[in-house]
Amino acid sequence: MTAVEFDRVTVHREQRRSVLSDVSFRLDSGHTAALIGANGAGKTTLLLAAVAALPFDGTIRYGDVTLSKETADAIRASVGFVFSEPEYQFFHASVDEEVAFGPRQRGVASADIGDRVRTALDAVGLIDYTDRQPAALSLGEQRRLAIATAIAVDPAVLLIDEPTASLDAVARRKVLDCLLNVNASLIVATHDLAAARELGGHVGVVAAGALQRYAPADEVLDNTQLLVEHGLAVPDR
Repeated sequence: MTAVEFDRVTVHREQRRSVLSDVSFRLDSGHTAALIGANGAGKTTLLLAAVAALPFDGTIRYGDVTLSKETADAIRASVGFVFSEPEYQFFHASVDEEVAFGPRQRGVASADIGDRVRTALDAVGLIDYTDRQPAALSLGEQRRLAIATAIAVDPAVLLIDEPTASLDAVARRKVLDCLLNVNASLIVATHDLAAARELGGHVGVVAAGALQRYAPADEVLDNTQLLVEHGLAVPDR
């Protein structure tokens, strides 16, 4: 079953300036796609279009539902989004309140919210942090908290922007372990080629305003010529 499909999608920024053109790929349910590309290539732009946060032409489908103005709110309710700078999505004074916010907004019964919070925090290794302030957490802990807020609403699809950026080895490992155990279809924008390989699934190369290649992870990441051509690897001397 298809989780999400992009069919000839062109994404626009200011004054309808096209940033990405004619992007097509499909992600099956329960699978992972990593979008790799240089800074400014359009990886985050594509994630934002996937929740109708940027205007686009073409078609984006979640299962049998086409993303549009009329369906955007319902689709967003089934899609989690984790920003590269997680502090921008925190609004509450404590970790547990931050995680509880999503389920509460979606009408989860009050009696069940506590279980949702505990399950999500346990999944990301923050079960002992319930009373901490999100702003007091390290960057790696904030990333894991952001993942917890997303999975607490039981999304079918999770979109994650640069989850391992600027993390030390230990924090990076903990974030990757969270992603490897998420029960959702994942689209991850990343510069981290090793992470893209470990997450498995498919890899899409975003460059020059287009999706240059979309194929199984090893097929893309073992193609040194492709990576060099699009600024993702240094050529051999």
